[in-house]
Amino acid sequence: MSALSGKVQTVLGPVDPDQLGRTMTHEHLTMTFECCYFPPPPGDEAVAQAPLEMKNMFWLKQNPYSSRENLLLQQETSAVCAELLTYRQAGGGTIVENTTTGIDRDLPTLRRLAKDTGVHIIGGAGYYVDCTHSESTKKMTVEKLTDVIVSEVLHGADGTDIRCGVIGEIGTSWPITASETKVLQATAYAQTQLGCPVIIHPGRNPAAPTEVVRILQEAGGDISKTVMSHLDRTIFDEGELLEFAKLGSYLEYDLFGTEMLNYPYNLEVDMPSDSQRVKTLAFLVKEGYEDRIVVAHDIHTKNRLTKYGGHGYSHILKNIVPKMLTRGINQNQVDKILIENPKHWLTFK
Repeated sequence: MSALSGKVQTVLGPVDPDQLGRTMTHEHLTMTFECCYFPPPPGDEAVAQAPLEMKNMFWLKQNPYSSRENLLLQQETSAVCAELLTYRQAGGGTIVENTTTGIDRDLPTLRRLAKDTGVHIIGGAGYYVDCTHSESTKKMTVEKLTDVIVSEVLHGADGTDIRCGVIGEIGTSWPITASETKVLQATAYAQTQLGCPVIIHPGRNPAAPTEVVRILQEAGGDISKTVMSHLDRTIFDEGELLEFAKLGSYLEYDLFGTEMLNYPYNLEVDMPSDSQRVKTLAFLVKEGYEDRIVVAHDIHTKNRLTKYGGHGYSHILKNIVPKMLTRGINQNQVDKILIENPKHWLTFK
């Protein structure tokens, strides 16, 4: 604990927080998302099974989870490496890699990418949503789950000596399952021991983030060092958003670049555009939450890589920041969102 206090833990070891620079707090560089395959619309079976090619890219943008090949991001390490070099050239410094147990975390690849690109990469400890929990995971006690998470941070994960620097993304469904509740409790207990950052994937319901916070708080978790992900697909009402913001977590808008007509996992959700996301950030800044906002793209499918005509990991730096500066967010506030807020969150107590 004392060795990590005041430091940020990357896959290459601890670094000084001031070295991070501009940080994307929720990305994936290598993972599988087959757990969340969604059948294609009737009549689209052929395009769903076709190779990824230019003529199908718009279809993939609307139906990214209906092509099994699109869900295998771990096949694109070379393309991801090239993108990280572009990200660094665009002024990016750090990526928080949120792949956890259940969606094929690959820490040796993350270490290699960090060495090859000079981008700081922070690996994630813990477990994804219930449908990816193995039977052995579901049988674990909270105490055993806590021990596993603590060990992944202090000693290394998946049989390696590569240490995770954040707990998460910890996955929850809606309603939150019994196994997910145990993982949340273990997350809070591990955070108490380690003084480390936590990041949550909430269920797709406006009540889900608050319920996660309740469970973490009851287990002694530090909400001030916890990021609530995916708010751009979860809480839409401004009043409800401000009520949640009062609970004290970091507010993450991490689907920049994702624009689709129908969100297959919850058809009641109208996925916002990037312009609407920027408008929400400006609203939160105006309401006094500039110290609690973080942003990212949550790239987890092939079609979002520039290799396949997607926006890539540099989209926020190249396109969204200029838009922010024209919509009531000043440079100092942009720097808080991209540099200061991630730095404070990621630094071990």
